[in-house]
Amino acid sequence: MSAAPERIAELFSSFGPVSVRRMFSGAGVFADGLMIALAVDEVIYLKADDSFIPLFEREGQQPFSYRTRDGRRTLTSYWRMPDRLYDEPDMLAEWARLAFAAARRVADGKGGRKTTNKPARTHRKVRRPSLPPERHRTPGRSRR
Repeated sequence: MSAAPERIAELFSSFGPVSVRRMFSGAGVFADGLMIALAVDEVIYLKADDSFIPLFEREGQQPFSYRTRDGRRTLTSYWRMPDRLYDEPDMLAEWARLAFAAARRVADGKGGRKTTNKPARTHRKVRRPSLPPERHRTPGRSRR
């Protein structure tokens, strides 16, 4: 994380109190225990879901992506914050409220996509061997 946690918290001050925690090569921005933003290489990415993503697209913004050994991965649940918001605290507060609402929906199980461009894993159903007949009895009952 290049930007100081104090600087990030100051940016979100019009939104309300946030905590900034070091994560990987950046920092997570948390409000009320929910991660609402990701700061990496001096860039802030706000939490988004299907109801919020169109605003980012209208602003010409892109989702967070990073390089791996196998290529590039895209995380569509965090989108680059428009540059103009760094100088517009009231507007940043509005976007942060939308990010908080998206984080809340995801936490409540009502959020939109959390997909990446990584191929989906296919899970094989594991067959469990059947138990021998003596193991099928009801607990507490004798075998007589």
